Amino acid sequence: MRVVSGIQPTGNLHLGNYLGAIKQWVAMQDALDAGSDALFFLADLHALTQPVVPAELARNTVEMAAALIASGIDPDRSIVFNQARAPAHSELAWILNGTARIGWLNKMTQFKDKAGKNREGASVGLYAYPVLMAADVLAYRTTHVPVGEDQKQHLELARDVAIKFNNDFACDVFLPPEPLVSKAAPRIMSLRDGTKKMSKSEESDMSRINLADSDDAIAQKFRKARTDAEPLPESAADLAERAEARNLVTIYAALSDVSMDAVLGEFAGQGFGAFKPALADLAVATLGPIRDRMNALLEDRGAVSAILAAGGAKASALAAPTLRAAQEAVGLQV
Repeated sequence: MRVVSGIQPTGNLHLGNYLGAIKQWVAMQDALDAGSDALFFLADLHALTQPVVPAELARNTVEMAAALIASGIDPDRSIVFNQARAPAHSELAWILNGTARIGWLNKMTQFKDKAGKNREGASVGLYAYPVLMAADVLAYRTTHVPVGEDQKQHLELARDVAIKFNNDFACDVFLPPEPLVSKAAPRIMSLRDGTKKMSKSEESDMSRINLADSDDAIAQKFRKARTDAEPLPESAADLAERAEARNLVTIYAALSDVSMDAVLGEFAGQGFGAFKPALADLAVATLGPIRDRMNALLEDRGAVSAILAAGGAKASALAAPTLRAAQEAVGLQV
């Protein structure tokens, strides 16, 4: 089994990133058998699809690597690297551009969402980055890719590219990867509006819990989180029409690794005056040590960069046979 996943180094990771992706990655790493591989990368090449400030991109890449490691991704057990340190991603993406079809890319909903009304002014990279995403996983003959609902379309494109390439060139260079969907991965919403995903782009900092937040800030944000006046019910089904209440219970359940019904079994009938402090204490106990480890790692940024460089070398070695096979399949003389 070989698992590959990436995250853009946008900086300022928040609770939604941790519970929705990073915590799941740690669980995958810990569950892998000997002989299996896990590769987790900072998608700095994907970041170039939008305008970037070079110094910020470089800083965010190191800081997010530190956050992954502080959260439990172990460089001795998993391969941690930034995309640019594994050139096979870029080289293979160009080869696969000859296989992917414009019609496929035209169906990608994320391009439509991100380009908006400025479609003609969007970068070519924003349009074509699903091919790079395909290369990200196909380069390693990945067996499984962790995906959320918003990423299934990209994995399907990667599978289509792999199958078409193999058929076009009568080879078996690429292994179509399977989705790895974690039912436990929660969708964390804004603390100010339970109908919107928690996001670093939301104007109010009170809408999210940042991994860098102090204990006091975490407690204050949960204390002021938007809720309703009703007490907590006995089952999760009764929260269907209570977006903010459901969000807070979801967060508590995800942090404590129990079901929402189990949380409600403890707090049913109580109001948020009792629930919010308990949630804040749990969040501080979970996130505080991660923040402290992250800050300690960032006292020596050179050491974090060295971890990324070592991971990039390992990733490149794993990708080299597949890249070479793809080059040979299309007749490139290298």
